Amino acid sequence: MSDRAPATLLDGRALAARIEATLADEVRTFTAMFQRPPRLVVVLVGDMAASASYVKSKAAAAARVGIDAEVVRVPAATDTQALVALVQSIARDEQGPADGILVQLPLPAHVDTVAVLDAVPPDRDVDGFHPENAGLLSQGRARFIPCTAAGVQRVLLVAGIVTAGRHAVIIGRSDIVGKPLALLLSAKGPGGDATVTICHSRSADMPAITRQADILVAAVGRPGLVTADMVKPGAAVIDVGINRIAASDGTSRLVGDVDFDAVREIAGWITPVPGGVGPLTVAMLLANTALAAELRSRGG
Repeated sequence: MSDRAPATLLDGRALAARIEATLADEVRTFTAMFQRPPRLVVVLVGDMAASASYVKSKAAAAARVGIDAEVVRVPAATDTQALVALVQSIARDEQGPADGILVQLPLPAHVDTVAVLDAVPPDRDVDGFHPENAGLLSQGRARFIPCTAAGVQRVLLVAGIVTAGRHAVIIGRSDIVGKPLALLLSAKGPGGDATVTICHSRSADMPAITRQADILVAAVGRPGLVTADMVKPGAAVIDVGINRIAASDGTSRLVGDVDFDAVREIAGWITPVPGGVGPLTVAMLLANTALAAELRSRGG
């Protein structure tokens, strides 16, 4: 046990509520100007409980800020060709204007996820996964930033955690979190200018690398991956993982990738799970949708 004070808790729910309040004002202005609210269409394939829960929370958050959100549900057996055709039909505004189109992941194993995501037009790609948006981000000309990566950068900025000149270590190299976050943290400007290392399953002696981190981000989906001996005293620890584990009484609970109780005694700042990065991911999705609506309506 450390004699340090426990880490400062980074409250993602509170920050997300502040972001939503600002967005609600922006959406009211947009709606008055263009005589319609921004519109988000979410494609949900199958009935996976976790995906349905995530979609429900996104739709509820959209409603809170005045964004019109529609969920299009399709059977799990739907094939790649049919899903691509569905996304293309939504993009043609056949059911009304779709400023943002989101395909809820993961898709069933038989579906070519890349083909489906590539079918989302880059100007409607509010998840930020299209190659065009990934390329813009890599060049420092971001349009739509992947929502979780954007949320992580926002919580660091709002908490006043210095990134410039600091060493950020990201565990996980996904296109959804690890890679875009590395670009954000290493870019010039506020929330950037960090020296970034990405660790992954083939990294040698990962604990030796993570102990160098002033900012440590875990984003791999392995409960308890980050232990106290892997953390530099005073570091900011951002837990992106969401894992459901079974308890001895037959119930289950959500945990992150970080051994929260132990690491909190070492770190300077830490995000909880739930209530940390998750709400910020949804808030940044809403921000991307509002931006997409504005760009489309203004011909941008």
